[in-house]
Amino acid sequence: MIESIDIIVPVYNEENNLPHVLQRLEECDFCGLKKRFIFVDDFSTDSSREFLSNNVSNEHLILFHDKNKGKGAAIATALKNVSADVVVIQDADLEYNPMDYNLLLPLIITGKADVVYGSRFKAKNSFKSFMFLSYLANTFLTVLTNILFGSKITDMETCYKAFKRESLDGIEIKSSKFDFEPEITAKLVKKGIKIQEAPITYKARGYDEGKKIKAKDALQAIVALFYYRFFD
Repeated sequence: MIESIDIIVPVYNEENNLPHVLQRLEECDFCGLKKRFIFVDDFSTDSSREFLSNNVSNEHLILFHDKNKGKGAAIATALKNVSADVVVIQDADLEYNPMDYNLLLPLIITGKADVVYGSRFKAKNSFKSFMFLSYLANTFLTVLTNILFGSKITDMETCYKAFKRESLDGIEIKSSKFDFEPEITAKLVKKGIKIQEAPITYKARGYDEGKKIKAKDALQAIVALFYYRFFD
């Protein structure tokens, strides 16, 4: 029976967004599951660490890196500490709305899926939510994933991924940066897990607003897809 959920939140220099993200997480009921936040501060140099220490209640978990390692490393750190029935990921910015997890979780709660991705491309007029180059890169990486692994997903790079905890058994995350997304997708598909999707909303932020992913990360994702298809 599905009763609890761990929400992983990797953080790096998000002092302006953290108060809003925390409020949204607290307001979301996650389909009535008992929730726990796992914040991993990836050695922020702004006031993010202080905010987390002073504003997150003791029922949740805060972990700190002693140096900046990357988003994938932060998620890997959190995964070593999960204990709930379901695990989800929430970026510490305002591009995704936690309320949308209520669209993904019913598929897991009812036993219809072990893993559900929130697809930004299934939403109406989704292309309007992206910067143009980001839209092209995300589309290309998803198509490449489907070609290499025989999957049928529409949004591989989405942050919103919900896992039944047992689906992650035996998976060791090696990626330290944004290549976490292709790695986890590759390993789930190679494990024989069918990834289902549900449409979500998305509000992209620009680089002037703190967006961190760049062109080199798309190249790294391509390398990761081929590596995990043929060499791992």
